[in-house]
Amino acid sequence: MPILSKEQAETLLKKVLHYSTADECQVSLYGSDAGNIRYARNAASTSGGVSLTQLAVSSTFGKRNGIATINEYDDASLEKVVRRAEELAKLAPENPEYISILGPQEYADSVTFVPATAAVDPKYRADAVQQSLQISKDNKLTTAGFLENSTGFNALMNSKGLFAYNAATNINFNVTMRTADGQGSGYATKGYNDASKLDVAAVSRYAASKATSAANAKAIEPGKYTVILEPAAGIVLLENLYFGLDARQADEGRSFLSKTGGKTRLGEKLVDERVNIYSDPHYPELPTATWSDDGRPLEKTTWIENGVVKNLAYSRYWAEKQKVKAVPQGNGFIMDGGTASLEELIKDTEKGILVTRLWYIRPVDPQTLLYTGLTRDGTFYIENGEIKYPVKNLRFNESPVIMLNNLEALGKPERTVSGETNMHAIVPPLKLREFTFTSLSDAI
Repeated sequence: MPILSKEQAETLLKKVLHYSTADECQVSLYGSDAGNIRYARNAASTSGGVSLTQLAVSSTFGKRNGIATINEYDDASLEKVVRRAEELAKLAPENPEYISILGPQEYADSVTFVPATAAVDPKYRADAVQQSLQISKDNKLTTAGFLENSTGFNALMNSKGLFAYNAATNINFNVTMRTADGQGSGYATKGYNDASKLDVAAVSRYAASKATSAANAKAIEPGKYTVILEPAAGIVLLENLYFGLDARQADEGRSFLSKTGGKTRLGEKLVDERVNIYSDPHYPELPTATWSDDGRPLEKTTWIENGVVKNLAYSRYWAEKQKVKAVPQGNGFIMDGGTASLEELIKDTEKGILVTRLWYIRPVDPQTLLYTGLTRDGTFYIENGEIKYPVKNLRFNESPVIMLNNLEALGKPERTVSGETNMHAIVPPLKLREFTFTSLSDAI
């Protein structure tokens, strides 16, 4: 199924709703065309394309809801999936938290679709990988990487007159390079809506420099250190803070934002006053869809301002129960920073550790938002403003709330991609004091 235009999607969804006999019916439609190339041991290993499409029908009688999906779009199949959803709804128990679907909404136009990215083809991907492989060979390194581009659309329509549509493009690239003896490893990643912003050669050169510098790492004692987290490292902790800004979890006493007596930390200072985190579907370097999965319009929302929790994310059910505005959460976030480069942050550090990447992130305590994980692909000791030598990887135990209270400096923000969830965000390099490392790791 090709990528449908707004008009084509609207026509198809109207046809589906025509078959409905339910009290309420909501239909969502998704489709994407993606291409990828993977390489390892200095050679391309796989190349392919994936086309996906799915239509989901949600039918409701009273508070009984049933959902059925299909990827065939002839008239008989469309009627069949509607009937199946209705059959399931009649068999389902009542959902005490069911909220009636929204009526018509107004959405700002999104800026997530870029023709240059939609035009990416196998030759583009092959040429890009060739650049990366050449850099690896020139530096006598062994490399593995993945380049993927996608063009997709989402559409939503219901029996109360709501219709939403969004088309988007994305391109993601990540690369890991290692020295011939396997003792040094470097990693870099970038992702954009606009393929013209991706410089595969520059990303590969960065990973190569990390790999060659990381060989023959020395062991240091675990403990509390001043650290500089590069954006690719910081995002994997910050995204857990962002997605933890959930009102229901806080109200029910299940999160780091909970207080005794059923109160929350909404409106209180949570972290350093230099911390500002928000989402904005029209942010030029991180555009996202202008509507949420349930059809609510998305707009610029400040979550943390000058260190103070300004908003929490609400489902429609929980907002109605609490009698507050139903604030939805976007798919990406922006964290303000400063003007210093990574090199300037290093130069201003008397003693500390530079972390390229954090991985294998696992929760330890949701009440304090404590996480554990490991450094990877280039960890370095800083002394008197210079990188002195690479150090062996370390396990950490740290909370993004605690680390943002131990903030020393913010660098210049940049778009980065989470190695844990593939989420995109705008994140600055973070210089933090008393970051807790608990043990050594021999992994490269």
